[in-house]
Amino acid sequence: MTEKPTKPDSNIRSQMRKGILEYCVLLLLSNQRAYPSDIINGLSEASLIVVEGTLYTLLNRLRKEGKLNYEWEESPKGPPRKYYFITKAGQETLLEMSDAWDEIVSNVNHFRKKSSFIPKIENISQQKEPITIIKKDN
Repeated sequence: MTEKPTKPDSNIRSQMRKGILEYCVLLLLSNQRAYPSDIINGLSEASLIVVEGTLYTLLNRLRKEGKLNYEWEESPKGPPRKYYFITKAGQETLLEMSDAWDEIVSNVNHFRKKSSFIPKIENISQQKEPITIIKKDN
């Protein structure tokens, strides 16, 4: 049985990134307080592109949950700036998220090592023609 070639789903990456955004923001703020544009730049360095609206929504939710707080600081260039920092509750959440992340990575890597499909996935981006996936009948 032959299936039609499928186009990679660009939404997959987006959904997976959304799932780790909170973790990455808490990791960034665990090192130092930051202005939202600094957070966006930090995420961009890791190729996690986030629009301001998404970040502000997340920052506000984390603040309401007590995981972050902010302080105003006068700016030499313009109005005062709001700098976010992680709270004790945020640090506790970060520890839980780090444990969960390590467990998830371990679980997924277990299956990736056993999968015969992974090398084919890694070569997909290098191919110029559509890929035909053939299901084996068991």
